[in-house]
Amino acid sequence: MSRIVSVDYGKKRTGIAVTDPLKIIANGLVTVPTSELFEFLNNYVRKEEVERIVIGRPLQLNGTPSENFARVQQFVNRWKKAMPAIPIEYFDERFTSAIAHQAIIAGGVKKKTRRNDKGLVDEVSATIILQDYMKSKGL
Repeated sequence: MSRIVSVDYGKKRTGIAVTDPLKIIANGLVTVPTSELFEFLNNYVRKEEVERIVIGRPLQLNGTPSENFARVQQFVNRWKKAMPAIPIEYFDERFTSAIAHQAIIAGGVKKKTRRNDKGLVDEVSATIILQDYMKSKGL
């Protein structure tokens, strides 16, 4: 049984979510500094059986790549060269940050906590990307 990992890649911070081994539930895992993402994922896939990584494709509303797309693409290319046995694929991430903000508010997280824990939105966004990906694949 293997997991699927999702990544909400940001310029400074990156949210990561993961499925359970049966691929039933998506859970937020952690937010890491983007500069440490490759090392974190590399260590994670050595400890856990991961079948694939899903990374948010940053697009604007009109479908054109956002300014962050070039950075995401560089990361994807680096991963494909270093870890070809674990595929990485894009998944549309439009609106995930807005949905994550609403989910956090609806979950009753206090304003002070939301203001101080900026990584929470990234982790929740990664979870939403993973949930949407699983739904699109019928998992």
